[in-house]
Amino acid sequence: MSDIQLSIGELDPRELFGQHDAKMDLIREVHPEISITSRGGKIYIKGDKKAAQEVKTKLERMMRALALHGELAMQAVEEIAQGGQPFANKLEDSKANVIVYGRNGKPIKARTRNQKKLVEAVDDNDIVFAVGPAGTGKTYTAVALAVRALKNKLVRRIILTRPAVEAGENLGFLPGDLKDKVDPYLRPLYDALDDMLPHEKLEQFMTTRIIEVAPLAFMRGRTLDNAFIILDEAQNTTSPQLRMFLTRLGPSAKAIINGDLTQIDLPRSQKSGLIRGLDILDGVNGIGMVRLTAEDVVRHRLVKEIIKAYEVSDKELKEKRDAKKAAEKAEKEALESKKD
Repeated sequence: MSDIQLSIGELDPRELFGQHDAKMDLIREVHPEISITSRGGKIYIKGDKKAAQEVKTKLERMMRALALHGELAMQAVEEIAQGGQPFANKLEDSKANVIVYGRNGKPIKARTRNQKKLVEAVDDNDIVFAVGPAGTGKTYTAVALAVRALKNKLVRRIILTRPAVEAGENLGFLPGDLKDKVDPYLRPLYDALDDMLPHEKLEQFMTTRIIEVAPLAFMRGRTLDNAFIILDEAQNTTSPQLRMFLTRLGPSAKAIINGDLTQIDLPRSQKSGLIRGLDILDGVNGIGMVRLTAEDVVRHRLVKEIIKAYEVSDKELKEKRDAKKAAEKAEKEALESKKD
């Protein structure tokens, strides 16, 4: 007898198990002598050793296919249940597209057309601007590329930074020392790193400063070389700040600058340095620019619809403002004409 446990990690249990456990039932029909249960993100397999191992292999094929393709059709599960490998060729092809393998061997790859463009742009350029709405995978993909460069010994360290701009919250009233105050702003970077590296290895890299996460202000006066640097939330930099950051780069450095022009949290009196940077650096050899859209959203399916709805609303508001300005201008010209 054998007692096997499988962790499903971050896979969507609904997609893996199917509605009302339908996909698991396909495996159970072929192996009625084996007990297959799930609880708390784990699958428990009990029964004859040889048969239990066969079930484990089939479930692992399902999990691997879901992790790589983001979906798992019933037809594919039926084939796997009968001992087939419907994704064999695709799985081999997908290995070439994996950016890096994260914790527990999780393959991390570009999942959309523009994310793939981002990977290609980083391969071809030393500085890349990635601009797009929230949820399009800018930060996650950038961190994966940085970890890949570190693992392949292309750089000696990773530096992750972002401006500590308050989005309605007051930084001064947060409890703790400076690190405690700025850590909430850097949390998305920590979360991505935690997905890419084992906890012990990440702690070691942070302690030895092989990986450094710090506010943008800490970059002033430094030369960043032999490093992969990511500037996140760049829409909240001023033009002098972005210029300061870009002029820190050493001859053996790579940098990704991420930003979302729909979420600028700077005071109204300040203009985003990212807007100017995109304008004046477009076309410079060695600098790539990738624009992601709502179609690249990899969060909840409704996030894409939310972004599209706001884009339509923003367009309508702009048209109304432009029409109002045009009407006011015409009225002013008419009044001046009467005076004359």
